[in-house]
Amino acid sequence: MPRIALGLLACILASCGARQSAHQEKGTNRLIHESSPYLLLHAHNPVDWYPWGEEAIAKARQEDKPIFLSVGYSSCYWCHVMEREIFSRQPIAELMNRWFVNVKVDREERPDLDEIYMNASQMLTGSGGWPNSIFLTPDLEPFFAGSYFPPADREGRPGFPTVLRNLHEAWTNRRPEVNAAAARVAAALRQTLAARSAPSPEIPPRESARRAVVSLESRYDARNGGFDGPPKFPSPASLLLLWDADAEGRREVLATLRRMGQGAIYDQLGGGFHRYTLDAQWRVPHFEKMLYDNAHLAELLALAWQAEKDPEFARLARGTLDFVLAEMTLPEGGFKSAIDAEVQGQEGACYTWTRQDLQDVLGPEGFDLLAPTFGFQGEPNLEGGRYTLYLPKSLAERAAELGISREELIARLNPYLDKLRAARRRRQPPRVDDKALADWNGMTIAALARGGKILNEPRYLAAAGRAADFVLKRFRAKDGSLLHAWRLGEAKIPAFLDDYAFLIRGLLAFHEATGQPRWLAEAERLASEMESRLRDPKGGYYLTAPRPHLLFQPKTVADGAIPSGNGIAMLDLLTLAERTGKPEYRQRAEQAARAFAGDLAQYPENVQTIALAVLKLQAPGRSKVVP
Repeated sequence: MPRIALGLLACILASCGARQSAHQEKGTNRLIHESSPYLLLHAHNPVDWYPWGEEAIAKARQEDKPIFLSVGYSSCYWCHVMEREIFSRQPIAELMNRWFVNVKVDREERPDLDEIYMNASQMLTGSGGWPNSIFLTPDLEPFFAGSYFPPADREGRPGFPTVLRNLHEAWTNRRPEVNAAAARVAAALRQTLAARSAPSPEIPPRESARRAVVSLESRYDARNGGFDGPPKFPSPASLLLLWDADAEGRREVLATLRRMGQGAIYDQLGGGFHRYTLDAQWRVPHFEKMLYDNAHLAELLALAWQAEKDPEFARLARGTLDFVLAEMTLPEGGFKSAIDAEVQGQEGACYTWTRQDLQDVLGPEGFDLLAPTFGFQGEPNLEGGRYTLYLPKSLAERAAELGISREELIARLNPYLDKLRAARRRRQPPRVDDKALADWNGMTIAALARGGKILNEPRYLAAAGRAADFVLKRFRAKDGSLLHAWRLGEAKIPAFLDDYAFLIRGLLAFHEATGQPRWLAEAERLASEMESRLRDPKGGYYLTAPRPHLLFQPKTVADGAIPSGNGIAMLDLLTLAERTGKPEYRQRAEQAARAFAGDLAQYPENVQTIALAVLKLQAPGRSKVVP
């Protein structure tokens, strides 16, 4: 992606006065009326925040002010830091309120805005992250971006007040330069996210998709599992591709799952996986827990157990699905989105231990048994004299050292692990983002359906059914179409491509697990709605239907933290073709493959889910059209 350097920061100071919004007289701003936990976190800031929409954009145009757009999410550690250090401080808020129209967005509610403006930040700065702090013209074109800014100038880095003053100076005195730069960025974004090369006359050959596999396998960490880094991410799109690619790819997936399961990225006490680790060995997590990671990894672990019958894969799959049922399930049957990394400003406070903590809880006998088993025999592996819990050796290897069976070791460990769990329950828990998202719920339905069938666990199948009923009944607009987000009894925001793609995938998995025709019929109905709302006549699907105040209509193919919506949609269509015998589903998948042939040829490592779909399209023995 090109980087567009604008050079708008000139070191000019300006005086500023104070102004209070009427919304702030009672200590709140407009975000108090939102449902997103992330937006509500900022509802008592002295910043005159607006949600994204007509009111904010009209104000910017009427008052000829730039928009400060801040995009984040509830479990983002640095988003919380910026909220405390920047947005809670009255002097900084006064600068923001005087010179800018300030807009807060939850990226999980508006993935279309997040996609556009994160790409803009990457163009402007060469990197990107959350919080995404980006400045727009009133026409919504970006001209300056960054991520976290400190509250004051620090080590040659401008503090946020300096950024605000410099941008105000540029907006006031160098408007033509700002507008020209913003127009260049907007044009580059359209070219990257909206315009696509002409469709290929042919479906990409299998060799084209194999290049994605070869590229991925070349980046495999043979010692620790996973790819690239550190930091190390679960990368579900990579694991899903390699699982079906070839024997070598499957071996790498199995090794990666084992290494992750031994690491502290897996919560050895509470089950479930953290977001990523800062080290190569999976032992120093970034402690947030996301529903989507746990859904994909639980499904892969169940498949790994089915293939290998290694009891460790079953333990990890059950531990992850049981965590989701215990900690991330709503009373209505759907699933919460995320659990924060921090407690009272300290990342990992809920999950880490000092030596004294461990000795006090476990006693001498328990400490001596668990210390070499869970990695706290030596020096602490975190700052502040704290430990994460991980397995330096597998449970089978540790049991062999002690001259006992793996099952006997687990039986000895469990009473002491229960003591640690009880001690952890007495700590203040991290915040939970309890909004439900259609796409992430679809991922979890798939995991529970496949896990329930493979592990022969009726509880998981029952939970999948409750969640499917919940989403299909509650995520409905007045016209019956699918909605994206639900919280506290209210669903909102028209569905995005990922909502359709992952929910269809979940329903198809549940249909496979139960044989009940209802779920196939619901998947077909959603596929028809996806086709009518989001289809690009050239092939594939737009991320969103046209909507007000969107710079353009993005069409995305690259994988990110979750697999590509277009790639999953192609896989759904192929499954529907096989289940129903209707040729139009395969024809749509083939048209999408032709539309994305240029992306696959040019950037195979970025479109792994598209590559997986092409491999399935071109699999030997498949008829051109499913009969």
